[in-house]
Amino acid sequence: MIPTPTDGAVSIVARSPHLDTGSVEVVVTVPTFRRPEQVLDTLDSIRRQRTARIFAIVLIENDAEGRQGALAAAPLFERDDLTGLVIVAHERGNCSAYNAGWLTAITNFANLKHVAVIDDDEIADPDWLERLCETAEKFGADIVAGPQVPVFPRAAAGSWAAHPVFAPPHRATGPVDVLYSSGNLLVGRRVLARMGPPYLDLRFNFMGGGDSDFLSRSRQAGFRLAWCAEARVSETVPARRLERDWIRKRSLRNGVISTLVEKKKRSGSPFGNIRVVAKSLALLAASPLRGLMRLMRTGSPAIALYPVYVALGRVLAEFGYANEQYRQPEQN
Repeated sequence: MIPTPTDGAVSIVARSPHLDTGSVEVVVTVPTFRRPEQVLDTLDSIRRQRTARIFAIVLIENDAEGRQGALAAAPLFERDDLTGLVIVAHERGNCSAYNAGWLTAITNFANLKHVAVIDDDEIADPDWLERLCETAEKFGADIVAGPQVPVFPRAAAGSWAAHPVFAPPHRATGPVDVLYSSGNLLVGRRVLARMGPPYLDLRFNFMGGGDSDFLSRSRQAGFRLAWCAEARVSETVPARRLERDWIRKRSLRNGVISTLVEKKKRSGSPFGNIRVVAKSLALLAASPLRGLMRLMRTGSPAIALYPVYVALGRVLAEFGYANEQYRQPEQN
């Protein structure tokens, strides 16, 4: 029996019969919540990876009551179609699921070198895992991220890809100073050994942004970051995410997260909080002009409004505003 990381927080519900934990060098973690059909497609794309590296999958079910993803995927692990574990993270929340998966990986796989992350609404390109690992080795990077390429409903194809909510933060492969998302990520073992547990701050559990905070703290701790443009995953974008209200809320949320992450980064520094507030006010004052410039460049009112909403979200964070989109997953 493989031990669970913490009593009561995690339980293992399925295991590949021939899993050799000592030979695994990469663990691919897949958090899932009420997407049983989509997660099977995600797992199939992982199974089809073209790499000589020995890897295993840790599927993290974050709906302890329904367990739709675990129930759908467990037979694949039990008959060795997939190599790895299916676990249940009993504490709800985005950060709780990631923490459970990463801790399970580092606890149970003695020769682990990297933990990779892919979400349950994403499909990995066949060379995804190999490209992430190659980039880490080439640039001596401790953390590597890649693009989450949005797949929009057919009627919206081509009209939203440039919006900052969906566009990748970098274009070219190589070292970078900042990363934001864990939806397509490779994290070195030594990062996890130093940064946690818990790795992701539970204050971000239902808002999102725990990954941005983790990546910011990792950079601050001296770990090297890189981007791999070739390590692509495709992310399904449901029609509700193209509604103006969803875009507005996500943009405001990004501003809130920006303030909270920066506050943690400047915690303990002289006048740190004042500097964050001053920056937020300056961004808010400049946002109409920045929006106008984007409108002239792109012709898109939605793209033009993005810096206005982000700046407003930064200021609203000072008054306790938090858009916890993950508390109502059916609307996310």
